[in-house]
Amino acid sequence: MTQEMIDFCAAHKVYPKIEVIPIEYINEALERLIKRDVKYRFVIDIENSLK
Repeated sequence: MTQEMIDFCAAHKVYPKIEVIPIEYINEALERLIKRDVKYRFVIDIENSLK
């Protein structure tokens, strides 16, 4: 069932709404979570943060 949903989303161009953040922003992101000031899922950009 999960694969069917992934296939459906890919076929209909349904993508999650995310906010990509650098690792240095993690404390501010946590504060925003506590304040409920988040509209999208946070995704930490590890690859670019470690350069």
